[in-house]
Amino acid sequence: MVENPSIKIRINAFADVFLPNFIHMSNNLNSNESIPSKKKKIIVLGSGPNRIGQGIEFDYCCVHGLLAVKESGYEAIMVNCNPETVSTDFDMADKLYFEPVFWEHLWEIIELEQPEGVIVQLGGQTALKLAKRLTERGIKIIGTSFDSLDIAEDRGRFSDLLKELKIPYPNYGTAYTAEEAIEVANQVGYPVLVRPSYVIGGQRMRIVINDAEVETAVVGILKHIPENKILIDHFLDRCQEAEVDAIFDGETFHVMGVMEHIEPAGIHSGDSNAVLPAFNLTPLIVATMEFYSEKIARALNIKGLINIQFAIKDDQVYVIEANPRASRTTPFIAKAYQIPYLNIATKVMLGAAKLTDFTMEKKLDGFAIKEPVFSFDKFPGVNKELGPEMKSTGEAIRFIKDLRDPYFRTLYKERSMNLSR
Repeated sequence: MVENPSIKIRINAFADVFLPNFIHMSNNLNSNESIPSKKKKIIVLGSGPNRIGQGIEFDYCCVHGLLAVKESGYEAIMVNCNPETVSTDFDMADKLYFEPVFWEHLWEIIELEQPEGVIVQLGGQTALKLAKRLTERGIKIIGTSFDSLDIAEDRGRFSDLLKELKIPYPNYGTAYTAEEAIEVANQVGYPVLVRPSYVIGGQRMRIVINDAEVETAVVGILKHIPENKILIDHFLDRCQEAEVDAIFDGETFHVMGVMEHIEPAGIHSGDSNAVLPAFNLTPLIVATMEFYSEKIARALNIKGLINIQFAIKDDQVYVIEANPRASRTTPFIAKAYQIPYLNIATKVMLGAAKLTDFTMEKKLDGFAIKEPVFSFDKFPGVNKELGPEMKSTGEAIRFIKDLRDPYFRTLYKERSMNLSR
């Protein structure tokens, strides 16, 4: 830890070994020992410390992103502060700034390195939140533009886009106060899902059934996230959830995978078990999800990755939300199908390649199940009921040959046992 911000030190994790690409900065560039090269550079933003909503999955994304940046002829610069990740290994990036992923630290690095642009799609919500300031300072966002990112992240703007595209979505309204939220909730009809904008892991999302619960949920949100735009949408009770991960290069749209959640709606996607490929959805529903996904990607002018969450009720497909970045399921799909999707997506973001330049043959014998990993044993007093706010701390992958697998049958039979409401 640096107590005096005017002092620069090199973090040397290997005793007397000198690591010229491993830099720790503080606030005074005059004494900085990082020497910028004359090469064209790309900065990749990580997700910071592991926590609920942003785990080790994004490290996988950053590692493959760094490799793609190097392969595209750029100097790859990593900004992250998690010693438990591969992306912060001293030999992974051309240069590593072991710094908190905060604006003040990032701006110093940008002023010094003068990069061609910054990749925000690979570091989860932490990296994505910096896109606005980067754009305001004239720094190029590699891939999807900030305005398109903001439309997807702003619950109200995204719902307006869906209305314009004539894509079904749950009835909704937006609010900034508890009074407005109660009025909207009565208009859309209970039960409702109360959701803040620009959060990770479903933070402070609640399913509520009356005015008093709406007020409590909104007051809680505004206490911790002042002036946040809150979306109140009708909750589709006991519907099926699924999601699509895809890449779009401005011309070609490629579906990486369609995953069907085993648990019913109401459990955060990060806490649900999900099966790849979908096992119980009709071909028409899957085709409809893929059609809506491409329509949204084109409307947002996505360049790179996108993840879209769906709800299916009475054979009607509804769009719940879109994440214009790498999702927690992107590494899962890449491993299950044995395709380097993060490498491909990064080259698409950079404009170094088109999707048609790659041959992507999916190799999966049977099904892959995404299993959430919980740490309840470390916190014995915590509420283990699952809901729209994420509680898992990681995920695992299980391969099965068919749906007669005993593990899958038990999982499917008990799919509603931990649902909070």
